[in-house]
Amino acid sequence: MRNWQIYINTDILDMEQQTDEKVKGVWRSLDWWIILIYVALLAFGWISICGASYDFDMGGNIFSFEARSGMQIVWIGTSLMMGFLLLMLDGKVYDTLAYVIYLLLLVLLFITPFFARDIKGSHSWIKIGPFSLQSAEFAKCATSLALAKFMSVYGYNISRWKDFLMTLTIIIVPIVLIILQRETGSALVYLAFFLMLYREGMTGSVLFAGVSAVTYFVVGVRYENTMLGIIPTSVGEFLVLTMVLLFTAGMVYVYCKRKDMMRDILLYGVGTVLLSLCFSGFVIPFDIKWILLAVCVAVILYLCREALKERVVYYFYIAMFALGSLVFFYSADYVLNSVMEPHQRVRINVLLGLEDDLAGAGYNVNQAKIAIGSGGLSGKGFLNGTQTKLKYVPEQDTDFIFCTVGEEEGFWGAAGVLMLFLFLILRLIHLAERQSTDFGRIYGYCVMSIFLFHVFINVGMVLGLTPVIGIPLPFFSYGGSSLWGFTILLFIFLRIDAGRNLAKHS
Repeated sequence: MRNWQIYINTDILDMEQQTDEKVKGVWRSLDWWIILIYVALLAFGWISICGASYDFDMGGNIFSFEARSGMQIVWIGTSLMMGFLLLMLDGKVYDTLAYVIYLLLLVLLFITPFFARDIKGSHSWIKIGPFSLQSAEFAKCATSLALAKFMSVYGYNISRWKDFLMTLTIIIVPIVLIILQRETGSALVYLAFFLMLYREGMTGSVLFAGVSAVTYFVVGVRYENTMLGIIPTSVGEFLVLTMVLLFTAGMVYVYCKRKDMMRDILLYGVGTVLLSLCFSGFVIPFDIKWILLAVCVAVILYLCREALKERVVYYFYIAMFALGSLVFFYSADYVLNSVMEPHQRVRINVLLGLEDDLAGAGYNVNQAKIAIGSGGLSGKGFLNGTQTKLKYVPEQDTDFIFCTVGEEEGFWGAAGVLMLFLFLILRLIHLAERQSTDFGRIYGYCVMSIFLFHVFINVGMVLGLTPVIGIPLPFFSYGGSSLWGFTILLFIFLRIDAGRNLAKHS
């Protein structure tokens, strides 16, 4: 009996020793540069929330739980605890449970609108006791894990349509569920995954199609009501249809290496358009968009005929690109004018410079610009911002938190914050590239893409460079859901990276 007790005690000691060694190994293998940047961003974020939410009239204590700055300390503390727990788990757990986590979050996204309160038209916050949680913030991590799991299986090939469509499905399903919560901004964040897909071998034509779609929309809307001189044709339609023709000719040369076909498309297509311009301008004025549409349709039919004749599938793909461009342009115009809510149309018009509306849709951005500009080079100092203290900027401690940084810390402070984010993103790219597994690399690029998208869009909308879609600035915007979501996203990757180092040194 005594021998059994000795054996048991020895086994327990061995297990404890192995656990201690494993914990020490994890801490030794962590990327401490990321940890330091994370802590610095948390600290600067809390200072910014203090500056944005402090009320002199109330005489509040910045550490009081009744103040937002005090509650943010709670969110920071719980985030640090959460990060510690994520680091203590075995890195293989995230690979093993990726699909389970993804499915659970999809279920949560689905049921959220049925239990969520209506907050400014959105049904995305679930009330749990005194707190509210936004499920969409956690779904980004779940989607990243599912993508990394699916794309790292043996035999996966992003160039194969079956695999590519399944990958898109993993991204699109949460987008649809989040849109049903009326959270368009959170849904648009999932477009960041296309940066990861491009790194993993997605053809550049997909990105080109996306950039083309944005260009069609912006040019078409911006110049929709501008006429082409004395010719009764919208400049927006004329430019978009001409771009479709030119892009199609260019793709024929790039993907099919047919210089003669490109020359014929440009010669006959552009020549017909130029003749129509001359006839409409000097003989009988008429809307030449119909000529452009006819030319585009003729080019599409010509490419389809060549695809069947020469059995070259690229001709068919290019024809589908041209057809899709036409369908997108005219359907986008319909959505903008007939489907979108009035306030959404106004936001787009303000962004494109078609309207000022400084008292309405453009108010937030205009006040944010005033706040940032008033900060000058060195800023007005902590708690000395006039725009923020007088509450001129709505949502100044959440979506528009960056204007507080610009006003109180000035250009140097704002530049310093952006540099920290730049170092974080560059370090994430470095960590992703050094992963020994496809799962780790893909997940790392998902994390990087999400952070890049959030920073670019959030700072851009504060400066009036991107649409106001209401997404938080990582580690700065007030709230537990976003802070927890970004912490989980980041620390899972840190644990995966630490596991790589442990395996290399074991």
